[in-house]
This record gives sequence, C-alpha cells and structure tokens, in this order.
Amino acid sequence: MASKMSTVSSDAKGAIVKPSSTDDSTLPLDEVDTNISIELITEDDAEDVLKLLKKFFFKDEPLNTFVNLGECKELEKYSTKNLHEHCSFKAVNGRGEIVGVNINGLINRPKETDEPPAKLADGCEHPKFKKIMALMDYVDEHFNIFDLYPDVDRMLDVKIMSVDSRYRGLGIAGKLTDRTMQYVKDNNIKLVHVLCSSHFSARVMEKLDFEEVYKLDYSDYLVNGEQVFDPEKPHTAVRILTKRLA
Repeated sequence: MASKMSTVSSDAKGAIVKPSSTDDSTLPLDEVDTNISIELITEDDAEDVLKLLKKFFFKDEPLNTFVNLGECKELEKYSTKNLHEHCSFKAVNGRGEIVGVNINGLINRPKETDEPPAKLADGCEHPKFKKIMALMDYVDEHFNIFDLYPDVDRMLDVKIMSVDSRYRGLGIAGKLTDRTMQYVKDNNIKLVHVLCSSHFSARVMEKLDFEEVYKLDYSDYLVNGEQVFDPEKPHTAVRILTKRLA
C-alpha cells in the first residue's frame, strides 16, 4: 500500500471557519445554519480547510494526542497536498462557511520500472510527527494493497473526514461520503481505501460497508524493543479497510 496517514472521524470532530469575535462552539443550535451544500474542494480552499482541521481534527486524532503533537507545519502540508487532484469535498452552509470536509487522494499501482517511493519519515524534521510517519512506513513495508487486489490499478484513498461538532446529527458525514462515492463511480474507480488510526473511525467505515483487510495492534509495533504508541482506549490498532465497487 502506498500508505497515507488516513484517519476518518465521525460527526463529533471537525471545525468551522469562524467569525473572529466569538467562539462559535458555544453558539446555540438555532444559530447553526442547516442549509448545507456539498461542493468540490480546490487549492483555493486550503487555508479554510486547515482552519477546520486545526480546530478539532489535528488535536483529536489518537496518535497526535498521544505524542502531544502540537503545531506541525509538516502535518498541515501533508493533509492538503492532494487537493490539486480535485477528488475531495466540503460541506458548506448558507453563509459560505466550511462545516465539514472529506479529503481524498488517488493512488495508482506502481509500475515495475518505478523507483521505490521515499519513506514518509525521511526528511521529516518534526520529531513527533516523524514517529507517526515511521509507523505509516512500517505499514507500507508489511502490507501491499495491490497484492490483495491484482485487478485494481487505481484506488481512492479516504484521508480525512471531519465535521464541525455543532453540526452533529445532520448527516453531513453521510452526504460527504455519498458525494465521494459518486466521484468514484463517475471515474470508474473500483476500490476505496482508508487507513484508520482511531477505533471510532474504523467503526464509522464499517457502518458504510467497508471491510478490514489489515490490522496492526499498537502493542505489536515496536522500535528497539519498545512500544511506541499507546493511545487511550478504545484506540488499540491501525486498521486498513476497503470497499470494492463492481
């Protein structure tokens, strides 16, 4: 697998582009604009997408939390580097504010003549983020998704789904997923892939009929004989889930 730091959250996570004068996490529900549309994310949205992710997703992701990642420009760049592929989507309210995102990327089967890809941890200057990237490299080295699906040459990688906590229960995650699946069908992509570092992420994907194809318990990932990650329960493993389309 050309593994990504793919983590999906439920409606309980995410952020919003906010008015500067208030903390809208405290705003009453009647001020939530439920006139939601699902739109394509472009490179021009990068700043607003990052505002959302930094508010909730980055700090709530189990591995980030365990290492106390803090501000990390490399993570910000990593999270938005696929926006130019135009396969990611945003939920926008009637005021034009982003209240949810589904960030995706495309992965192609490597050609036999291709050079081995650089390891994600190589050149990573943030020491805590480097630990997370090293875990992704380990998964890459021990599991190749294309070996499992020899007839698949291209797949969609669900990297991040995040929804503003004030917009829980409105079905936004489902709408973002539906739009992503429509993109997959329209572009004749036969496999959707996600790597989940969170128990809740994996549970969400299972409810969407994704099936587990790989699992690595955090207790089994050792560096120099020492366990590297031990996030709070119930987050006990990295899991890869896929959904095959006819």
